[in-house]
Amino acid sequence: MATDPREVLTRPAPPPDATVAYGDHPDQCADLRRPAGDGPPRPLVVVVHGGFWRAEYDRTHTGPMAAELAALGHPVAQLEYRRTGQPDGGWPHTLTDVLAGVAALPGLAAAALPGRVAPGPPILIGHSAGGHLTLYVAAHAPDTVGGVLALAPIADLAEAYRLDLDAGAVAALLGGGPADVPDRYAVSDPSVLVPIRTRIVVVHGLLDRQVPVSTSRSWVAADRAAGGTSTLVELSECEHFGLIAPGSTAWPRVVEALRSLHGDRPTIDATSPTR
Repeated sequence: MATDPREVLTRPAPPPDATVAYGDHPDQCADLRRPAGDGPPRPLVVVVHGGFWRAEYDRTHTGPMAAELAALGHPVAQLEYRRTGQPDGGWPHTLTDVLAGVAALPGLAAAALPGRVAPGPPILIGHSAGGHLTLYVAAHAPDTVGGVLALAPIADLAEAYRLDLDAGAVAALLGGGPADVPDRYAVSDPSVLVPIRTRIVVVHGLLDRQVPVSTSRSWVAADRAAGGTSTLVELSECEHFGLIAPGSTAWPRVVEALRSLHGDRPTIDATSPTR
């Protein structure tokens, strides 16, 4: 029997090595994982979870991928933030929390994991709604970001609103549609924030039913047309959740994309479907 791709959302993972706070709210925090081995310090990898910005999805489900990235030698932070359905969640705190967390975490992680975190801005990995948030941070605070790996990102909020993804998730985040709160879309929608002057690799599965691959195609095309250098990798046999599931057929491509952002390999250039 085929495994339900959603099983990664409840898959257990080893506990983190430390949890740090970047603000006073209980959800302004991050779980840290120490890299395996005794290698030299490496840039922090900040994982920003998805779940359509909703309260019922938290950083816990990124535990398996964070643990695997740490096993590969990366210091990892699983960033939490306030979400819709919670007091103070949604506009603007969901967005400003991630901005603040990304800026603070390299210093917090270096103190908690001495000798393991290299100076400099982190690499961000964002999945789904977390992909949107990583692109938002890269657009507004590029000096705090060393690169972005956006996995099936919600890269066009106006289109996601029109498609009614997850039954009103974008309206819940921003407080309405583009005609209702145009100023909010103007500062938070990646589709109008191009070009983003950060190294960005977007990975999206062609079988994704939660976030259409067309939104990644249009965003990368718009970014490149505006002078950006983003790259799109399409995976022909991947759906939405395999991108964050170690052991999936998509996982080696995710690791390869991360290595390209670290400079371990030449930058990926793959705009056609691959396996």
